[in-house]
Amino acid sequence: MNRKKSYLLLILIVYSAFFFRIWNINLIPPSLNWDEVSLGYNAYSILKTGKDEWGIKFPLMFRVYGDYKLPLYIYLTSISEFFLGLNALSVRLVSILSGVGLVIFSFLITKKITKSVEYSLIASLLTALSPWSLFLSRVALEANLGAFLFAGGVFFIVCWFKDDKRKNLIWAMICWGLSIHAYNSARIIIPLMFIFLIFISFKKKTLRSLFIPVLILIIFSLPLIFQIFNRSAGARFNLVSLVDQGTINQIIEKRNDLKLPNPVPRIIFNKATFFLYFSVKNYLSNLSFRYLFLRGGSHYQFSIPDHELLFLVTVPFLIIGILKTLVKKTDAEKFLGFWFFISFIPSAVTRDAPHVLRTIFVLPCPMIFTAIGIKFVSDFLMSHKSFFKGNLLLTIFLLSVFVSFGKWWADYINIYPKAYSWAWQYGYKEAVSFIKQNYDKYDKILVTKRYGEPHEFILFNYPWNPSIYQTDPGKIWDYHADWYWIDGFDKFVFINDWEVIEKVSAMQRLKDSKKRYLLVTSPGNYPEGWNKIKTIEFLDGKSVFEILEKEN
Repeated sequence: MNRKKSYLLLILIVYSAFFFRIWNINLIPPSLNWDEVSLGYNAYSILKTGKDEWGIKFPLMFRVYGDYKLPLYIYLTSISEFFLGLNALSVRLVSILSGVGLVIFSFLITKKITKSVEYSLIASLLTALSPWSLFLSRVALEANLGAFLFAGGVFFIVCWFKDDKRKNLIWAMICWGLSIHAYNSARIIIPLMFIFLIFISFKKKTLRSLFIPVLILIIFSLPLIFQIFNRSAGARFNLVSLVDQGTINQIIEKRNDLKLPNPVPRIIFNKATFFLYFSVKNYLSNLSFRYLFLRGGSHYQFSIPDHELLFLVTVPFLIIGILKTLVKKTDAEKFLGFWFFISFIPSAVTRDAPHVLRTIFVLPCPMIFTAIGIKFVSDFLMSHKSFFKGNLLLTIFLLSVFVSFGKWWADYINIYPKAYSWAWQYGYKEAVSFIKQNYDKYDKILVTKRYGEPHEFILFNYPWNPSIYQTDPGKIWDYHADWYWIDGFDKFVFINDWEVIEKVSAMQRLKDSKKRYLLVTSPGNYPEGWNKIKTIEFLDGKSVFEILEKEN
């Protein structure tokens, strides 16, 4: 294939990747979830005031709900909001572009390893159309940005393996250093990758070339030292840790059930053995054939339920590619294999495995291995005077990929939004729109917390002036259960769903002043005597909010 034709095809693939990631982005997924609006509003707050929603100036860790989000996605989103305003596109744009960037890096890495433009194009095509990458690229996810930067670091290291130019290592460490501030999985994977890089450098006797790159990575890592000494360091891990109080209770119960003398029960059942057992179990679950190629994950915001993450037709070539890479054992191939197998560790050492998002750093490794496997089989057929069979194999493979993608895409745009709008906290935007139109009519606006953090959806969808919110003397909040709970600001009051009837009834009994109330609540969850004025429904027709009013 001549250079002009190959690069025209690459441009077409990249354009297609961008199109499929941005098409109808404000409608599919059907709404922004609470993580997306928190990213978007904090970026908006930074843009307008230089402070996050809590009034902290240019933080390196965003408190948000108490989950402490890493900063890079938010700061980049503030740039897109400067040009596009506060909307779904501006919030999801960084993730969209990161997904497209993965397509480009899949081409570049494959080309460096195989020296074949044709099969590098296959790797980029698979990345462009892969359900795993495509789905996550249409959601505002720090993980997608982290995966893009991590893959960029891998590309520059592969370049260094090929030409020994230290500038490539420097660019790799810049990419990895930024990735550390994009997604937490990088903080597990990058140290392991760097240790492996040191091992290879030691064998090549090129350790001196690592001095400046190590210094760069240390500089990027310095904020982590300060985070160790405050609440943000362990807050996120505590939310997903394998070992929590429930685990400890299980361990104690199992010790009591084991009728053996001490210290045998303690040796068998303890935090270390529990962690090791479930880590191995979780790791293997992420490599499950059923999970990767048939049913996908169980988290509705990261994949379509009962749909593949990787196309079934890629299975034999992916396996062949992995085996061939492990057997060949050049530095670049060893590095690629190590990358693939350690990428599942972040999911293995946390709960809810297998987890589509926490293993995103493996992308686009499976696509690269698949392209390597196809090249190996095609070369074998052509070397045995089966040139026609080699071309036929490639044709059948590509047709199968397009058919599989077509089916997945049809389900994604036609079935998924309607069936799973509830998983995206759909209805908040519509509720806030109604509130905004009628804001001046009411003295108090009461909102249920049933669907999670209503204050953030009001802040984002209104949008609320960040400087006013940051200094609002009426803001009511407290910290408990490792979470920051907002109970009110301005004229808004946020009520736990199971307390709505009780608390709203108590407000009705206050006769000291004449007030008009607006209540946004879950279906049927309100006291008698209120006038229903609007119902908001999920896309499947089920009610999500009922809006009522009453005058004291």
